This record gives sequence, C-alpha cells and structure tokens, in this order.
Amino acid sequence: MSDAAQPTAAEVRAAAEAVKTALDRHLAAVERRSGEDDPAVYEAFNELAAAAEEYDELLYDRYDEVTPFEIPGTEDMPPYTGPEEPSALSVLIRRDYTVAEPQRLLAQAQRVEAAEEPAASGGAADTVHGALGLLFGEFEPDEIASRHKEFGLEEGDSTLWVTAADDTAEPGEWLEAPFEQVDPQRVVCRFDVSAVFDDEPDDDDLADDLRLGADLDEDEDEGEDEGEDEDEDEEPLDAER
Repeated sequence: MSDAAQPTAAEVRAAAEAVKTALDRHLAAVERRSGEDDPAVYEAFNELAAAAEEYDELLYDRYDEVTPFEIPGTEDMPPYTGPEEPSALSVLIRRDYTVAEPQRLLAQAQRVEAAEEPAASGGAADTVHGALGLLFGEFEPDEIASRHKEFGLEEGDSTLWVTAADDTAEPGEWLEAPFEQVDPQRVVCRFDVSAVFDDEPDDDDLADDLRLGADLDEDEDEGEDEGEDEDEDEEPLDAER
C-alpha cells in the first residue's frame, strides 16, 4: 500500500476504540439475553467481529502488524447456555511454548537467582526444569508472552476463554482440577492464536492469484498470435532452388 493510501495513526486508534466499545456491547447483550439464540447477542457478536477485522486491517496497513487473535465465526461456537446476568466470570488461558534455546533460558534464570540471592552458588537455575519454575514464578505470564524470545522460548498455539458462572467459587474449590469442568456453552468469548491461521490464504491473496493466472493466459495468447503473424509474413521457398 502506498504512503498516500495508508490509514492515519488516528484512524488506527479509532478502530481500536471501536473494538473496545464492541466488546462492551457484546458482553452487555449476553448479560441481558432473553433466551437461547437471542438475536441481540448474534448482532453484537457480528459487530465485534467486524470491528476486530477492521482494526486488524488498519493496523497492518499502517504498522505492518497484526492482532494476536482471531474471532471465530458464529458457526464455530456452541449456543450460549449460561446465566442471563452472570455475576461471576472465569478466565482460562493456555499458552504453549517450545524451549528453543535452553542456554538462554538458563542464563536468564541465573540472573534472576543471582539478583535475589547474591551469595548463592548453584540452585534452581542450573536445570531447565528449575529455570522454568524460577522464571514463571518471577514474571507474570503476560510478560513472558511478550518477551518469550528473551527467555529462549518459541511460541506455539494459545487460547483465552472467558466463561460465565452462576456463583463465585469458594476458595480452593477447584484448585485440584482447575480445567476439568469447563463448559463450552458458557463461553462468553474466546480468542485463539495459531500458526494454522497464517497458512490460510485470505480472499485478497486468492484474487491476486486469479488475476496473475489471467494475465499469464493473456500473455500466452498474445505470444501465439504473434507467432502466427510471423508465419504468415514468411515467403514460400522456391522449389527450384
């Protein structure tokens, strides 16, 4: 995209604010839903998806960056069956990593350990297992996600689910099995990140490929026509020679 056609920083910011507004409207629609398949919820969901897509496009056009999530289509989500006015929420996050550079991971953990216990020699930071425990205990998960390369990690798939609950859980109630009783039909919203999304061609790429194929066909046709014209211009050979 040319510089003249690029969106302004203000337009990108406005699109980001539109996503925030759409998120609030979607949650409000879910909280006020009148029953299953409430049209207001579907309308709010579609508005959220459209706002997120617009922001993603403007962000890419302006800064060559993309958002770290995709909002699935309505056909990919089971119908919501949670409380009409949820008074409690659970946020479930899964992020997968590969230990790509163990030495970098160990070095970072050793720096943290040295800062906490300068006199200590050896300890948790001497093994990958211990280093992981030390770093995830020192840094918030969001910070590790944003700085994963510094810790020798490579990102895999990740997902975030916001689920509605009837009541707030009692302290310690679900700690023994925190992820076993997740009901997909109580998911208010979810955001997925995966390399598989990067492999799917978008409509623009498909259109470009079709245009390229059409151009190649035209070039071949023109080449054949020129060859025929050249054949017609050639003089017949004299048989007596």
